[in-house]
Amino acid sequence: MAVHNREEFLNHVAKRLGRPLKLEGVKRPKWSVTPQIDKYKDLSKEELIDMLIKQAQEIGTNVFRTNKDGLVNVLKDAIKEYEGVKIITAKDKRNEDYGLIAFFDSEKDLQVHVWDYELGKDNMRIAEQADIGIIFSDITLAETATVTIFNNKDHGNSIVIMPKDYIAIIPTSTIVPRFTQAASQIHNRIANGEQIETCVSFITGPSNSADIEMVRVVGVHGPVRATYILVDDE
Repeated sequence: MAVHNREEFLNHVAKRLGRPLKLEGVKRPKWSVTPQIDKYKDLSKEELIDMLIKQAQEIGTNVFRTNKDGLVNVLKDAIKEYEGVKIITAKDKRNEDYGLIAFFDSEKDLQVHVWDYELGKDNMRIAEQADIGIIFSDITLAETATVTIFNNKDHGNSIVIMPKDYIAIIPTSTIVPRFTQAASQIHNRIANGEQIETCVSFITGPSNSADIEMVRVVGVHGPVRATYILVDDE
C-alpha cells in the first residue's frame, strides 16, 4: 500500500513538537512500571472466563457456555429466543468447522445470507434488514467483555452493527485479559510480515448510549440485544 505525503506530515508533527524530525535511531522506551501488561497477567483461563461472564452480564449481554458438540443446540435456542428468521453471517471457515453450515442448511425456516464480496453494498442492505448477525470473535477481552472482529472482504462489519440483534461465538482460546494483549497480537502479526485487515472492530455488548442527561438508551447505534456463546475449544 502506497503512503502519500509521509515526510510532509512527519515534518509538520515535528515542527509542532518543537524538535527536529528523526527517522532513524528511535528506540522504544523501557517503562519502569507496566500496569497495562501486569494487570490480570496471573489469572488462570477459568478466572478470565469468570471475569468475562460477569462483565457481559453487567452490560446486558446473555452468556452461555458449551463445547463444539453442544454449540448448534445453544445457537438454535438463542435464535429462537430472539425470534430470528433473517440471519446474516460472514464467509468464515469456522462456520464449517463448528457445524454451522450444516445447521443452517437443515433449518428451512431460517433465511441465511453468507456475506458475498461480489454483491458489494447489497450485503449491507441485507444486514440492515436482518434479525440477527452471527459472528466469531477473533480476540476476546475478558476485562470489558469485548469481542474483536478482523473485518475483510468476506466479513463486513455491517454483520454485527446493522441487524436488530447479534450473536457472538467465542472460542475460549481467544480470551485474553484486556486490550493490551489484543494490541500485542495485532502488532506481532504486523512484525511477522502478515497482511493485517484494514478494519478491526472492538464490540462490547449491545448498543448503548447515555449521552443525553446520562440516561441509558439501548439500540441507538446498533443491535438492541446481544448474546455471547462461549465454546470450549482447548
